[in-house]
Amino acid sequence: MSVSSKIKALINLKGIDHAGLAKRLGISSQALSNKLHRQSFTVADLIKISACLDCDLAFIVDDMQRIYLTEDDIKQSKQS
Repeated sequence: MSVSSKIKALINLKGIDHAGLAKRLGISSQALSNKLHRQSFTVADLIKISACLDCDLAFIVDDMQRIYLTEDDIKQSKQS
């Protein structure tokens, strides 16, 4: 399953539409459509999408080890 397909599935699970996610992300519906079609998501995009959909974005090593990516990571990368 592609990243775009997974994002579309999350949108459906969360009960919001494409335009609603675009609005929450602060981009146009067309810009979101382009990202979905081209699968051109940056890490920052994925972090923002997970925050807008109230989901966690994480690297899961095993049951005890998880590394979460949050909007703070975006802010920290801009400061570096």
